[in-house]
Amino acid sequence: MGSNQSSDKLHCNRYLDGQGPPSLVEQATEQANGKFGTLSGCQPDGQMTWEVLNRDLAGFPNDNTLKIKFSFPEGKQAEKHPHPGQNYAGGVLCAYLPDNREGRKVLALLEKAFYQKLLFRIATNEDGEDVITTSSIPLKIQSEGGNIFDGPNADYLKTVKKLLNNNGIK
Repeated sequence: MGSNQSSDKLHCNRYLDGQGPPSLVEQATEQANGKFGTLSGCQPDGQMTWEVLNRDLAGFPNDNTLKIKFSFPEGKQAEKHPHPGQNYAGGVLCAYLPDNREGRKVLALLEKAFYQKLLFRIATNEDGEDVITTSSIPLKIQSEGGNIFDGPNADYLKTVKKLLNNNGIK
């Protein structure tokens, strides 16, 4: 502040109106501007479990395999889904990760994303049925072969961590 400026002239209109800055409580509960809440998607309710398979995963010959199982019961679509009130088919989807340090980190991130309802969505398949499918985060749904989005390779763990980070999962 220069010597010719008075400190009483450096007030923001918000302060002059008696509002002041948002409190930490307001920020944490989204009352201020909605930016600080937990991101939540439109994934239907389901369950995520995982187990260690005593075999290696292609591309990771020195590690066991983490098999992640996502189970969804059939149900009715809610307002946040593409066809509210219509039924959708349930199902079980499996994904695979190497059982190593990075694989365990990705597993923890995927679990967080799952419970924030970001991994799956309801979509209409080629037969016209509404089914559960993966969302914007690719999952290794094959234990062998494939490209970065289908099967194992060394770049998958980096790629999925980056995509999860872009979706607010850290």
